[in-house]
Amino acid sequence: MDMPPLTELPGQPPGPRLAFAHDRQSIAEIAETLAALANAHGGAVVVSGGRGTHLAALRDPAAATELILAAALSCTPPLIIPLPQLVVYHEIPVLVVEVPAGLPYVYAVNGRYLRREGASNQPLSPAALHRLFSERADLGWERQIPPGASLKELDDELVRAYARRVGPPAGDDPLALLTRRGCLIDNIPTNAGLLLFGRDVAARFPQAELTLVRYHGREPADIFERTDICAPLPEAIRRAERWLNDHMRKGSRMVGLEREDWTQFPPGAVREALVNAVAHRDYSSRGEGIRITMFSDRLEVYSPGRLPGHVTLENLRAERFSRNPAIVQVLADLGLVERLGYGIDRMLRQLAAAGLPPATFRETAAGFLVVLPGQPMAEAVPGGVDTSAWRRMGLNDRQIAALLFVVEQQRITNRDLQEMHPDVSAETIRRDLSDLVNRGLLLKVGDKRATYYILK
Repeated sequence: MDMPPLTELPGQPPGPRLAFAHDRQSIAEIAETLAALANAHGGAVVVSGGRGTHLAALRDPAAATELILAAALSCTPPLIIPLPQLVVYHEIPVLVVEVPAGLPYVYAVNGRYLRREGASNQPLSPAALHRLFSERADLGWERQIPPGASLKELDDELVRAYARRVGPPAGDDPLALLTRRGCLIDNIPTNAGLLLFGRDVAARFPQAELTLVRYHGREPADIFERTDICAPLPEAIRRAERWLNDHMRKGSRMVGLEREDWTQFPPGAVREALVNAVAHRDYSSRGEGIRITMFSDRLEVYSPGRLPGHVTLENLRAERFSRNPAIVQVLADLGLVERLGYGIDRMLRQLAAAGLPPATFRETAAGFLVVLPGQPMAEAVPGGVDTSAWRRMGLNDRQIAALLFVVEQQRITNRDLQEMHPDVSAETIRRDLSDLVNRGLLLKVGDKRATYYILK
Protein backbone atom coordinates (compact mmCIF):
# COMPACT_ATOMS: atom_id res chain seq x y z
CA MET A 1 0.00 0.00 0.00
CA ASP A 2 1.47 3.36 -1.02
CA MET A 3 2.03 6.01 1.63
CA PRO A 4 0.23 9.37 1.45
CA PRO A 5 2.40 12.47 0.88
CA LEU A 6 4.57 13.51 3.84
CA THR A 7 2.49 16.64 4.43
CA GLU A 8 -0.63 14.53 5.02
CA LEU A 9 0.87 11.92 7.36
CA PRO A 10 0.46 13.90 10.63
CA GLY A 11 -3.31 13.77 10.16
CA GLN A 12 -3.47 10.02 9.54
CA PRO A 13 -4.18 7.40 12.25
CA PRO A 14 -1.33 5.14 13.40
CA GLY A 15 -1.13 1.79 11.68
CA PRO A 16 1.18 -0.83 10.17
CA ARG A 17 3.17 1.81 8.28
CA LEU A 18 2.72 4.91 10.45
CA ALA A 19 3.78 5.58 14.03
CA PHE A 20 3.93 8.65 16.29
CA ALA A 21 6.62 9.69 18.77
CA HIS A 22 7.36 12.73 20.91
CA ASP A 23 10.59 14.66 21.12
CA ARG A 24 11.30 13.66 24.75
CA GLN A 25 11.30 9.92 24.17
CA SER A 26 14.50 7.98 24.71
CA ILE A 27 16.78 6.96 21.88
CA ALA A 28 15.94 3.31 22.55
CA GLU A 29 12.17 3.88 22.32
CA ILE A 30 12.41 5.66 18.98
CA ALA A 31 14.93 3.10 17.73
CA GLU A 32 12.47 0.30 18.50
CA THR A 33 9.79 1.93 16.36
CA LEU A 34 12.21 2.55 13.48
CA ALA A 35 13.47 -1.04 13.63
CA ALA A 36 9.92 -2.44 13.85
CA LEU A 37 8.94 -0.58 10.67
CA ALA A 38 12.16 -1.65 8.92
CA ASN A 39 11.51 -5.31 9.86
CA ALA A 40 8.01 -5.04 8.35
CA HIS A 41 7.15 -3.04 5.24
CA GLY A 42 8.73 0.32 6.00
CA GLY A 43 6.70 3.45 6.70
CA ALA A 44 7.09 6.70 8.59
CA VAL A 45 7.27 8.15 12.09
CA VAL A 46 5.76 11.54 12.95
CA VAL A 47 7.66 13.24 15.78
CA SER A 48 6.10 16.20 17.59
CA GLY A 49 6.11 17.86 21.00
CA GLY A 50 2.90 16.03 21.95
CA ARG A 51 2.10 12.41 22.69
CA GLY A 52 0.59 10.10 20.13
CA THR A 53 -1.70 11.75 17.61
CA HIS A 54 -2.11 14.80 19.86
CA LEU A 55 0.31 16.97 17.96
CA ALA A 56 2.20 19.86 19.53
CA ALA A 57 5.00 22.03 18.22
CA LEU A 58 8.51 20.65 18.51
CA ARG A 59 10.52 22.19 21.32
CA ASP A 60 13.76 22.11 19.31
CA PRO A 61 13.57 20.75 15.72
CA ALA A 62 17.37 20.46 15.42
CA ALA A 63 17.64 18.48 18.66
CA ALA A 64 14.73 16.25 17.57
CA THR A 65 16.49 15.58 14.27
CA GLU A 66 19.65 14.52 16.09
CA LEU A 67 17.56 12.30 18.39
CA ILE A 68 16.05 10.47 15.40
CA LEU A 69 19.38 10.03 13.64
CA ALA A 70 21.00 8.78 16.84
CA ALA A 71 18.16 6.27 17.23
CA ALA A 72 18.68 5.00 13.68
CA LEU A 73 22.41 4.55 14.33
CA SER A 74 21.73 2.68 17.58
CA CYS A 75 19.97 -0.13 15.70
CA THR A 76 21.95 -3.27 14.90
CA PRO A 77 22.99 -3.00 12.12
CA PRO A 78 22.73 0.82 11.89
CA LEU A 79 19.57 1.79 10.02
CA ILE A 80 20.04 4.01 6.97
CA ILE A 81 17.13 6.45 6.61
CA PRO A 82 16.53 9.69 4.73
CA LEU A 83 16.98 12.89 6.73
CA PRO A 84 13.85 13.79 8.74
CA GLN A 85 11.68 16.38 7.01
CA LEU A 86 10.15 19.35 8.81
CA VAL A 87 6.43 19.53 8.02
CA VAL A 88 4.01 22.22 9.16
CA TYR A 89 0.61 20.62 9.75
CA HIS A 90 -2.20 23.00 10.69
CA GLU A 91 0.46 25.52 11.77
CA ILE A 92 2.16 22.91 13.99
CA PRO A 93 5.78 22.11 13.02
CA VAL A 94 6.55 18.38 13.27
CA LEU A 95 9.20 16.05 11.88
CA VAL A 96 8.40 13.17 9.54
CA VAL A 97 11.02 10.47 9.10
CA GLU A 98 10.67 7.81 6.42
CA VAL A 99 11.80 4.20 6.84
CA PRO A 100 12.38 2.69 3.37
CA ALA A 101 10.62 -0.50 2.42
CA GLY A 102 12.53 -3.49 1.11
CA LEU A 103 15.67 -3.20 3.24
CA PRO A 104 17.96 -6.25 3.13
CA TYR A 105 18.73 -6.60 6.85
CA VAL A 106 16.96 -7.63 10.05
CA TYR A 107 17.28 -4.92 12.72
CA ALA A 108 17.59 -5.28 16.50
CA VAL A 109 17.61 -2.81 19.38
CA ASN A 110 19.48 -3.93 22.49
CA GLY A 111 19.17 -7.52 21.33
CA ARG A 112 15.38 -7.33 20.77
CA TYR A 113 13.78 -7.95 17.37
CA LEU A 114 10.48 -6.16 16.81
CA ARG A 115 8.07 -5.92 13.91
CA ARG A 116 5.29 -3.43 13.24
CA GLU A 117 1.91 -5.15 13.48
CA GLY A 118 -1.23 -3.04 13.37
CA ALA A 119 -0.53 0.13 15.33
CA SER A 120 2.07 -1.33 17.71
CA ASN A 121 5.56 -2.82 17.81
CA GLN A 122 5.49 -6.53 18.59
CA PRO A 123 8.35 -8.94 19.44
CA LEU A 124 9.12 -11.39 16.68
CA SER A 125 8.56 -15.03 17.62
CA PRO A 126 11.51 -17.39 17.01
CA ALA A 127 9.74 -18.87 13.97
CA ALA A 128 8.92 -15.44 12.52
CA LEU A 129 12.46 -14.24 13.15
CA HIS A 130 13.87 -17.30 11.39
CA ARG A 131 11.62 -16.65 8.36
CA LEU A 132 12.63 -13.00 8.27
CA PHE A 133 16.34 -13.86 8.35
CA SER A 134 15.76 -16.39 5.58
CA GLU A 135 13.94 -13.81 3.46
CA ARG A 136 16.67 -11.22 4.00
CA ALA A 137 19.67 -13.50 3.79
CA ASP A 138 22.07 -10.90 2.39
CA LEU A 139 25.74 -10.68 3.31
CA GLY A 140 25.68 -6.89 3.29
CA TRP A 141 28.65 -6.46 0.96
CA GLU A 142 28.28 -2.69 0.80
CA ARG A 143 28.77 -2.43 4.60
CA GLN A 144 31.99 -4.43 4.60
CA ILE A 145 35.37 -2.68 4.95
CA PRO A 146 37.88 -3.74 2.28
CA PRO A 147 41.46 -4.55 3.37
CA GLY A 148 43.65 -1.51 3.90
CA ALA A 149 40.86 1.04 3.42
CA SER A 150 41.43 4.52 4.82
CA LEU A 151 39.99 8.02 4.65
CA LYS A 152 42.79 8.99 2.23
CA GLU A 153 41.01 6.97 -0.46
CA LEU A 154 37.99 9.28 -0.39
CA ASP A 155 37.80 12.27 -2.72
CA ASP A 156 37.43 15.21 -0.32
CA GLU A 157 35.74 17.42 -2.91
CA LEU A 158 33.12 14.77 -3.71
CA VAL A 159 32.40 14.36 0.00
CA ARG A 160 32.11 18.12 0.58
CA ALA A 161 29.90 18.56 -2.49
CA TYR A 162 27.62 15.78 -1.24
CA ALA A 163 27.42 17.32 2.24
CA ARG A 164 26.56 20.72 0.72
CA ARG A 165 23.84 19.08 -1.38
CA VAL A 166 22.25 17.41 1.65
CA GLY A 167 22.52 20.65 3.65
CA PRO A 168 22.37 21.31 7.39
CA PRO A 169 22.38 19.76 9.87
CA ALA A 170 23.88 16.82 7.95
CA GLY A 171 26.18 19.03 5.92
CA ASP A 172 27.80 20.50 9.03
CA ASP A 173 29.86 17.34 9.60
CA PRO A 174 30.56 15.39 6.39
CA LEU A 175 32.12 12.41 8.16
CA ALA A 176 29.14 12.08 10.51
CA LEU A 177 26.87 12.21 7.46
CA LEU A 178 28.82 9.42 5.74
CA THR A 179 28.61 7.34 8.92
CA ARG A 180 24.82 7.76 8.99
CA ARG A 181 24.69 6.70 5.37
CA GLY A 182 26.69 3.51 5.96
CA CYS A 183 29.70 4.83 4.02
CA LEU A 184 31.97 4.94 7.08
CA ILE A 185 32.40 2.68 10.10
CA ASP A 186 34.68 4.05 12.82
CA ASN A 187 36.00 6.55 10.26
CA ILE A 188 37.03 3.79 7.84
CA PRO A 189 35.33 3.71 4.41
CA THR A 190 33.04 0.82 3.61
CA ASN A 191 32.68 -0.68 0.14
CA ALA A 192 29.71 1.64 -0.42
CA GLY A 193 31.71 4.69 0.63
CA LEU A 194 34.54 3.88 -1.75
CA LEU A 195 32.18 3.14 -4.63
CA LEU A 196 30.39 6.45 -4.13
CA PHE A 197 33.27 8.77 -3.16
CA GLY A 198 36.53 6.92 -3.91
CA ARG A 199 39.45 8.57 -5.70
CA ASP A 200 40.23 5.43 -7.73
CA VAL A 201 37.16 3.25 -8.15
CA ALA A 202 38.77 1.26 -10.98
CA ALA A 203 41.66 0.12 -8.77
CA ARG A 204 39.41 -1.08 -5.93
CA PHE A 205 36.40 -2.27 -7.91
CA PRO A 206 37.07 -3.08 -11.56
CA GLN A 207 33.69 -4.83 -11.58
CA ALA A 208 32.01 -1.42 -11.19
CA GLU A 209 32.77 -0.60 -14.83
CA LEU A 210 29.93 0.32 -17.20
CA THR A 211 30.37 -0.74 -20.82
CA LEU A 212 28.19 1.11 -23.34
CA VAL A 213 27.97 -0.06 -26.95
CA ARG A 214 25.94 1.19 -29.89
CA TYR A 215 25.27 -0.92 -33.00
CA HIS A 216 23.57 0.66 -35.97
CA GLY A 217 21.43 -2.37 -36.76
CA ARG A 218 19.33 -4.86 -34.88
CA GLU A 219 22.15 -7.35 -34.26
CA PRO A 220 25.82 -7.13 -33.16
CA ALA A 221 28.19 -6.26 -36.00
CA ASP A 222 31.87 -5.55 -36.61
CA ILE A 223 31.24 -1.79 -36.71
CA PHE A 224 30.14 -0.23 -33.44
CA GLU A 225 30.76 2.61 -31.00
CA ARG A 226 31.87 1.86 -27.46
CA THR A 227 32.93 3.53 -24.24
CA ASP A 228 33.91 2.17 -20.81
CA ILE A 229 33.24 4.14 -17.63
CA CYS A 230 34.63 3.34 -14.18
CA ALA A 231 34.17 6.25 -11.78
CA PRO A 232 32.41 7.08 -8.50
CA LEU A 233 28.85 5.89 -9.02
CA PRO A 234 27.11 9.30 -9.23
CA GLU A 235 29.64 10.50 -11.83
CA ALA A 236 29.41 7.19 -13.72
CA ILE A 237 25.63 7.59 -13.97
CA ARG A 238 25.92 11.16 -15.26
CA ARG A 239 28.57 10.26 -17.86
CA ALA A 240 26.68 7.18 -19.03
CA GLU A 241 23.44 9.14 -19.36
CA ARG A 242 25.17 11.81 -21.46
CA TRP A 243 26.70 9.14 -23.72
CA LEU A 244 23.36 7.39 -24.21
CA ASN A 245 21.57 10.66 -24.99
CA ASP A 246 24.30 11.70 -27.42
CA HIS A 247 24.19 8.37 -29.27
CA MET A 248 20.44 7.94 -29.27
CA ARG A 249 18.85 8.75 -32.61
CA LYS A 250 16.76 11.90 -32.47
CA GLY A 251 14.52 13.51 -35.01
CA SER A 252 11.66 15.87 -35.72
CA ARG A 253 8.70 16.32 -37.97
CA MET A 254 6.46 19.22 -38.83
CA VAL A 255 2.86 19.17 -37.61
CA GLY A 256 1.36 22.20 -39.29
CA LEU A 257 3.78 24.98 -38.45
CA GLU A 258 4.89 23.33 -35.22
CA ARG A 259 7.92 21.09 -34.87
CA GLU A 260 7.41 17.82 -33.00
CA ASP A 261 10.56 16.15 -31.63
CA TRP A 262 11.03 12.44 -31.05
CA THR A 263 13.78 10.17 -29.75
CA GLN A 264 14.76 6.60 -30.41
CA PHE A 265 13.90 5.69 -26.80
CA PRO A 266 12.17 7.79 -24.09
CA PRO A 267 15.10 9.46 -22.27
CA GLY A 268 13.33 9.13 -18.91
CA ALA A 269 12.91 5.37 -19.35
CA VAL A 270 16.57 5.03 -20.36
CA ARG A 271 17.60 6.94 -17.24
CA GLU A 272 15.49 4.71 -14.98
CA ALA A 273 16.99 1.55 -16.48
CA LEU A 274 20.52 2.95 -16.10
CA VAL A 275 20.07 4.14 -12.51
CA ASN A 276 18.35 0.93 -11.43
CA ALA A 277 21.21 -1.14 -12.85
CA VAL A 278 23.83 0.91 -11.00
CA ALA A 279 21.90 1.13 -7.73
CA HIS A 280 20.76 -2.48 -7.43
CA ARG A 281 23.44 -4.65 -9.04
CA ASP A 282 25.43 -7.20 -7.03
CA TYR A 283 28.83 -5.55 -6.55
CA SER A 284 30.22 -8.61 -4.78
CA SER A 285 30.26 -10.30 -8.20
CA ARG A 286 33.70 -9.45 -9.58
CA GLY A 287 33.55 -11.21 -12.93
CA GLU A 288 31.81 -8.54 -14.99
CA GLY A 289 30.29 -5.07 -15.02
CA ILE A 290 27.09 -3.49 -16.24
CA ARG A 291 26.57 -3.75 -20.00
CA ILE A 292 24.28 -1.39 -21.89
CA THR A 293 23.83 -2.15 -25.58
CA MET A 294 21.92 0.09 -27.97
CA PHE A 295 20.46 -1.42 -31.14
CA SER A 296 18.29 0.27 -33.74
CA ASP A 297 15.12 -1.23 -32.25
CA ARG A 298 15.92 -1.88 -28.56
CA LEU A 299 18.15 -1.02 -25.61
CA GLU A 300 19.48 -3.89 -23.48
CA VAL A 301 20.62 -3.15 -19.91
CA TYR A 302 22.35 -6.05 -18.15
CA SER A 303 23.45 -5.94 -14.51
CA PRO A 304 25.26 -8.70 -12.59
CA GLY A 305 23.26 -10.41 -9.85
CA ARG A 306 19.88 -12.07 -9.98
CA LEU A 307 16.82 -10.54 -8.31
CA PRO A 308 17.46 -10.06 -4.56
CA GLY A 309 15.57 -11.32 -1.54
CA HIS A 310 11.97 -12.35 -2.12
CA VAL A 311 11.59 -10.43 -5.39
CA THR A 312 10.68 -12.51 -8.44
CA LEU A 313 9.80 -11.71 -12.04
CA GLU A 314 6.14 -12.22 -11.11
CA ASN A 315 6.06 -9.75 -8.19
CA LEU A 316 8.71 -7.34 -9.54
CA ARG A 317 6.37 -4.33 -9.74
CA ALA A 318 4.71 -4.87 -6.38
CA GLU A 319 7.57 -5.87 -4.07
CA ARG A 320 10.32 -3.66 -2.66
CA PHE A 321 13.78 -4.94 -1.79
CA SER A 322 17.08 -3.09 -1.93
CA ARG A 323 20.34 -5.00 -2.12
CA ASN A 324 22.33 -1.79 -1.59
CA PRO A 325 20.40 0.56 0.74
CA ALA A 326 23.40 2.80 1.47
CA ILE A 327 24.13 3.31 -2.23
CA VAL A 328 20.44 3.88 -2.99
CA GLN A 329 20.11 6.48 -0.21
CA VAL A 330 23.14 8.50 -1.35
CA LEU A 331 21.93 8.43 -4.95
CA ALA A 332 18.52 9.60 -3.69
CA ASP A 333 20.17 12.44 -1.75
CA LEU A 334 21.85 13.50 -5.01
CA GLY A 335 18.58 13.49 -6.93
CA LEU A 336 19.49 10.47 -9.07
CA VAL A 337 16.87 8.17 -7.49
CA GLU A 338 13.39 9.43 -6.65
CA ARG A 339 11.60 6.77 -4.59
CA LEU A 340 12.92 3.33 -3.78
CA GLY A 341 11.20 0.66 -5.83
CA TYR A 342 9.11 2.90 -8.10
CA GLY A 343 11.55 3.18 -11.03
CA ILE A 344 9.98 0.30 -12.96
CA ASP A 345 6.53 1.89 -12.77
CA ARG A 346 7.92 5.19 -14.10
CA MET A 347 9.79 3.36 -16.86
CA LEU A 348 6.64 1.58 -18.04
CA ARG A 349 4.58 4.79 -17.94
CA GLN A 350 7.15 6.64 -20.06
CA LEU A 351 7.27 3.87 -22.64
CA ALA A 352 3.48 3.84 -22.84
CA ALA A 353 3.37 7.64 -23.23
CA ALA A 354 5.76 7.30 -26.19
CA GLY A 355 3.47 4.71 -27.80
CA LEU A 356 5.94 1.86 -27.24
CA PRO A 357 5.32 -1.63 -25.83
CA PRO A 358 6.33 -2.28 -22.21
CA ALA A 359 9.85 -3.20 -21.24
CA THR A 360 10.69 -6.86 -20.75
CA PHE A 361 12.59 -8.30 -17.79
CA ARG A 362 14.56 -11.52 -17.68
CA GLU A 363 16.84 -13.29 -15.22
CA THR A 364 19.93 -14.90 -16.68
CA ALA A 365 22.23 -17.47 -15.07
CA ALA A 366 24.09 -14.74 -13.17
CA GLY A 367 22.31 -11.46 -13.79
CA PHE A 368 19.25 -9.43 -14.71
CA LEU A 369 18.35 -8.07 -18.15
CA VAL A 370 16.02 -5.19 -18.98
CA VAL A 371 15.05 -4.59 -22.62
CA LEU A 372 13.50 -1.26 -23.63
CA PRO A 373 11.69 -1.50 -26.97
CA GLY A 374 12.08 1.00 -29.75
CA GLN A 375 11.81 1.08 -33.51
CA PRO A 376 13.98 2.37 -36.34
CA MET A 377 12.94 5.98 -36.50
CA ALA A 378 11.66 5.99 -40.04
CA GLU A 379 9.20 3.28 -39.02
CA ALA A 380 8.41 4.55 -35.54
CA VAL A 381 7.42 8.12 -36.46
CA PRO A 382 5.47 8.53 -39.71
CA GLY A 383 6.74 11.56 -41.56
CA GLY A 384 9.66 11.86 -39.17
CA VAL A 385 13.17 12.82 -40.20
CA ASP A 386 16.33 11.86 -38.33
CA THR A 387 17.88 15.20 -37.46
CA SER A 388 20.89 13.81 -35.59
CA ALA A 389 23.36 14.75 -38.34
CA TRP A 390 21.97 18.31 -38.51
CA ARG A 391 22.37 18.69 -34.79
CA ARG A 392 25.95 17.46 -34.94
CA MET A 393 26.61 20.14 -37.58
CA GLY A 394 25.57 22.75 -35.02
CA LEU A 395 22.37 23.92 -36.73
CA ASN A 396 20.01 25.86 -34.49
CA ASP A 397 16.37 24.96 -33.88
CA ARG A 398 15.10 27.46 -36.47
CA GLN A 399 17.33 25.99 -39.17
CA ILE A 400 16.24 22.43 -38.34
CA ALA A 401 12.61 23.55 -38.47
CA ALA A 402 13.28 25.16 -41.88
CA LEU A 403 14.75 21.94 -43.29
CA LEU A 404 11.83 19.91 -41.94
CA PHE A 405 9.43 22.36 -43.54
CA VAL A 406 11.18 21.90 -46.90
CA VAL A 407 11.04 18.12 -46.54
CA GLU A 408 7.27 18.35 -46.07
CA GLN A 409 6.39 21.28 -48.35
CA GLN A 410 9.22 20.97 -50.93
CA ARG A 411 10.11 24.69 -50.53
CA ILE A 412 10.34 27.50 -47.98
CA THR A 413 10.40 31.31 -48.10
CA ASN A 414 11.65 33.93 -45.67
CA ARG A 415 8.02 34.65 -44.83
CA ASP A 416 7.31 30.98 -44.03
CA LEU A 417 10.17 30.85 -41.53
CA GLN A 418 9.23 34.27 -40.10
CA GLU A 419 5.67 33.03 -39.42
CA MET A 420 7.10 30.02 -37.61
CA HIS A 421 9.25 32.30 -35.40
CA PRO A 422 7.43 35.64 -35.12
CA ASP A 423 9.62 36.83 -32.24
CA VAL A 424 12.82 36.58 -34.31
CA SER A 425 14.01 39.50 -36.43
CA ALA A 426 13.84 39.39 -40.22
CA GLU A 427 17.64 39.81 -40.41
CA THR A 428 18.18 36.73 -38.21
CA ILE A 429 15.81 34.72 -40.41
CA ARG A 430 17.74 35.85 -43.50
CA ARG A 431 21.05 34.81 -41.92
CA ASP A 432 19.65 31.39 -40.93
CA LEU A 433 18.62 30.62 -44.52
CA SER A 434 21.81 32.08 -45.99
CA ASP A 435 23.87 29.83 -43.69
CA LEU A 436 21.94 26.76 -44.90
CA VAL A 437 22.72 27.75 -48.47
CA ASN A 438 26.41 28.22 -47.64
CA ARG A 439 26.50 24.78 -46.00
CA GLY A 440 25.14 23.22 -49.16
CA LEU A 441 21.87 22.09 -47.58
CA LEU A 442 19.50 24.47 -49.39
CA LEU A 443 19.48 25.96 -52.87
CA LYS A 444 18.28 29.54 -53.33
CA VAL A 445 15.85 30.03 -56.24
CA GLY A 446 14.62 33.38 -57.60
CA ASP A 447 15.39 36.93 -56.52
CA LYS A 448 14.04 39.53 -54.07
CA ARG A 449 10.38 38.93 -53.17
CA ALA A 450 10.17 35.88 -55.43
CA THR A 451 12.99 34.10 -53.58
CA TYR A 452 12.40 30.63 -52.18
CA TYR A 453 14.61 27.74 -51.07
CA ILE A 454 14.61 24.05 -51.90
CA LEU A 455 16.73 21.08 -50.81
CA LYS A 456 19.97 20.94 -52.72
